[in-house]
Amino acid sequence: MESAEEDSLHGQSSEDEASELSDGEVGFMLASKEGLKQCLADFRKDLPWVERLDMTNLPAEDVVSKTEVKVPAETNRELDADDDFQREMFFYRQGQATVLEALPLLKAHNIATKRPDDYFAEMAKSDQQMQKIRQKLITKQMILERSEKAKKLREQRKFGKKVQTEVIQKRQKEKKAMMSAVKKYQKGMTDKLDFLEGDQKAAKNSSDGSKKALAKKGPNAKRKFKDQKFGFGGKKSGKKWNTKESFNDVSGFRAKTAHDKGARKGKGGNKNKNKRPGKSVRRKMKGRS
Repeated sequence: MESAEEDSLHGQSSEDEASELSDGEVGFMLASKEGLKQCLADFRKDLPWVERLDMTNLPAEDVVSKTEVKVPAETNRELDADDDFQREMFFYRQGQATVLEALPLLKAHNIATKRPDDYFAEMAKSDQQMQKIRQKLITKQMILERSEKAKKLREQRKFGKKVQTEVIQKRQKEKKAMMSAVKKYQKGMTDKLDFLEGDQKAAKNSSDGSKKALAKKGPNAKRKFKDQKFGFGGKKSGKKWNTKESFNDVSGFRAKTAHDKGARKGKGGNKNKNKRPGKSVRRKMKGRS
């Protein structure tokens, strides 16, 4: 009853408001309605699809729901507009369906859908801005490299300290054992001197090991070149001295060379050959002629 009374009162108030409007206002409303219809007719121009490029599509088939044997929510009219994921997936599949339908139409109208290989578009950001970004990236990379390097150094220091402590502990242990052996010997508890031979054996083993390493490695290229040029060491002086064997060896003796009977070789071998006469002799020869 109350709702019926409210409806009757509302109808009476609307009739009163309509009766209060003047004739001019009613005409303006009618003219505005006609103008809106005219504008709507102007919008609805019969243009080809290439000029409009408008598409009205249903969403594409939900492949995920199909593989999982689930009924899509929008087919059951259960699409929840407040569910962000469901709403965005609906928009995504609708755009996918639009692309699948629009690409054949664009190819049919000879409209390119891919960018040419020689197409260079202007960048949205300037070179100065890109240089700043590049510098920032380089700075970040340098910071990361420094941190990694510092981390490695810390690990190496820890490992070095560990090795050093192990070596010190080993030396202390050996020293303690040696001191105990010396005390036993001093007290007459033992007559063995093995603790002294241990150091000698260790030194001998280390020297033998170094010699073997050198013999295995061999001389380097510089040492080989010097050996080839200057010899392999040893005594250098006195190489031309006579010995008993060289004194008794006369196989290289030549009589002509020894008694100056043969022609001398060297710089002074042909010293008097083609000698020029003196000045007085040349004058006499000139006077005779």
